[in-house]
Amino acid sequence: FLGGCSFDEHYSNCGYSVALGTNGFTWEQINTWEKPTMDPAVPTGSFMMVNSSGRASGQKAHLLLPTLKENDTHCIDFHYYLSSRDRSSPGSLNVYVKVNGGPQGNPIWNVSGVVTEGWVKAELAISTFWPHFYQVIFESVSLKGHPGYIAVDEVRVLAHPCRKAPHFLRLQNVEVNVGQNATFQCIAGGKWSQHDKLWLQVKRNCACVPKRFWDSLAIQIHSGNLILLTKLSQASRDFFLSTEPPTPIAPPELLAVGATYLWIKPNANSIIGDGPIILKEVEYRTTTGNWAETHIVDSPNYKLWHLDPDVEYEIRVLLTRPGEGGTGPPGPPLTTRTKCADPVHGPQNVEVVDIRSRQLTLQWEPFGYAVTRCHSYNLTVQYQYVFNQQKFEAEELIQTSSHYTLRGLRPFMTIRLRLALSNPEGKMESEELVVQTEEDVPGPVPLESIQGGPFEEKIYVQWKPPNETNGIITLYEV
Repeated sequence: FLGGCSFDEHYSNCGYSVALGTNGFTWEQINTWEKPTMDPAVPTGSFMMVNSSGRASGQKAHLLLPTLKENDTHCIDFHYYLSSRDRSSPGSLNVYVKVNGGPQGNPIWNVSGVVTEGWVKAELAISTFWPHFYQVIFESVSLKGHPGYIAVDEVRVLAHPCRKAPHFLRLQNVEVNVGQNATFQCIAGGKWSQHDKLWLQVKRNCACVPKRFWDSLAIQIHSGNLILLTKLSQASRDFFLSTEPPTPIAPPELLAVGATYLWIKPNANSIIGDGPIILKEVEYRTTTGNWAETHIVDSPNYKLWHLDPDVEYEIRVLLTRPGEGGTGPPGPPLTTRTKCADPVHGPQNVEVVDIRSRQLTLQWEPFGYAVTRCHSYNLTVQYQYVFNQQKFEAEELIQTSSHYTLRGLRPFMTIRLRLALSNPEGKMESEELVVQTEEDVPGPVPLESIQGGPFEEKIYVQWKPPNETNGIITLYEV
C-alpha cells in the first residue's frame, strides 16, 4: 500500500485538490456522520461528491490527485457511486491521466448512463514510471434534467499489479516515414475477458484494441502524428557475403533486483560472429516454465518489469546483423531470482470453531502464492491473556494450511489472539479475536488454609478458595 485517501479528513490533507467548475459545479467533501441528510439518494459515510441537480448538460467538475512518481508495478483502485431519486443516470464520471504535465487527452476510464447499486470498485493499471510522472483526474459531467449525485471514495495506490485490469508493457521505439505503417508489439497481462476493450493511447488519434494478450498493431502514421521521422537505410543487395550471425560472449550483467523487476546490462560489446549489430533483444523465461518473452533493447541498460516475486528467471541476449537470418543464437544465460514482496493481506475469515477449557481450534481461509508473494513464509498465532494480574504473551508457528489447535491454555480465561503472515520482506496480520476458554474442574482447596475449632454441639471450619478456580465456584461440600 503506497498511499491513498478515504476522505475521512479534509481532501487537502490527503494531497488532493479541487478545480472549480462552471457556475459553482464542483466536488465537495461530504460527511453524513457529522451532517446527516434525509435524501435517500445520498450514500452514508465520508466521501467526495458532486450534485448534478439543476445543472445544464455538459457542466464539468474536476478532482485532481497529487502527482505520482512510481518506480515499480502498481495499481490505483477506487470506489464510485452514481445515484438519483428517479433511478435515472445523473451524468457521467471520467478518469484522465496527464503524463509529465502534458495534455489531458482522452478518458482512460469512464462510466455513464447507469445508476449503481451501492459503491462499485474500479481499477486503473497505469504503466508510467520514474523519471516520468503523471496525475490522475476525476471528471464529473452533468446531464440536464437528470438530478442526482456522483461520488468517489477510497482512492488507493497499491504496490502490486491490479487484480483484473491488464497492464500494458512498454512499446519499442519505431521510426518510419510519413504515410508508412508502423507495427508495434502490443502486450498486456492481467485477467482480461473477451468483452473488455483495451485502449492503448500511443499518441493522439491512435488506439490499440488487442483480441488477446499477444497481438500486433498497425497504425497509419500521418503528417504531424509522429515526433521523429527518419528515412530507413536499405541494405546493399549487390554483394553476397558469407557471414556468421553475432552472439554475445558473456551473459547479461545484473544491476538491481526488485520484487517485480530486474535491471540488467546486456553486455553485448564482446561478440562471436560478424557485425554490425543493428538490433539487441533480451529473451527471458522462468527456469521452471516452457514459455519465453523477447523485448527489444534500445538503451545501455534495460529493466524487465511486471515480473513475479520470488521467481527464478533465465535471461539471455540476442543480437541481429543486417539481412534475413541475421539473428544469432542466444548468448550465455544470467540466472537470477526476484525478491519477495510484501504479502497482499493477512489471513482472512479467521474464526474459532472449537473452544474447550484448555485448548481452542482456529480456522481460516486457505491462501497461496498469490497472497504470500513469496515461496518462503511463516504463519504464526500470537496470543495473550492476564492471570493473577500478570500479563502473559506467546507466539506459536503454524505448520497446517487452514486450521490449528492452540493447546496448554488456562480454563475460563479471556484470550486475545491474531494470525500473522510474514515473509522476508514484510508481515500482514489478521483482525484480532477475543475469546474465552471453557470452565474446568477447580483445583484443590489449600490444606494450609483450612482452620476451625470445636464447640459443644458444632465444629467451625473455614478455608480459602482454590489457587486455580478454573471458573466460577458455585458450591463447596464438606
